[in-house]
Amino acid sequence: MRQDERVQVYRGCVIPLDLLYDVERDVWIRLEGEEATLGMTDPAQTRAGKLVAIRFKRPGTVVERGRALATIESGKWVGPFPAPFGCEILETNEAGFARDILLANRDPYGEGWLVRVRPLFREQLTELVSGEEAFQRYRERIDELGLNCFRCAE
Repeated sequence: MRQDERVQVYRGCVIPLDLLYDVERDVWIRLEGEEATLGMTDPAQTRAGKLVAIRFKRPGTVVERGRALATIESGKWVGPFPAPFGCEILETNEAGFARDILLANRDPYGEGWLVRVRPLFREQLTELVSGEEAFQRYRERIDELGLNCFRCAE
């Protein structure tokens, strides 16, 4: 396990401490004023495997917590990318994934972001975790799943 001020690594899974997480849904959240950028966590992209397609909901769509912001398809799984809170979709990374479908597999916390949203219910943000609490929850989840994270090579 590697430790520094902003990132923890456990069994190869990178967990940045400066993000918020919905651990149950495997979604990371970067708050930026009244907006938020969302993506798949490193454990989520590892579990899914190499992505083959993503179908995004349109900007302007309002999505309830737990409902799909996008549908993700990989070689071994098809399922929703769920909203960690009620939100309106402002922008998707559809163009980025059109250029390189493996963005989330290679860089889940950077270029591999999925959607930018406007949270509708700020009180739902209090249910998210960050920092050491998020890392401890992910350690437990990673152990339960017997997961060892990896990234796709070029």
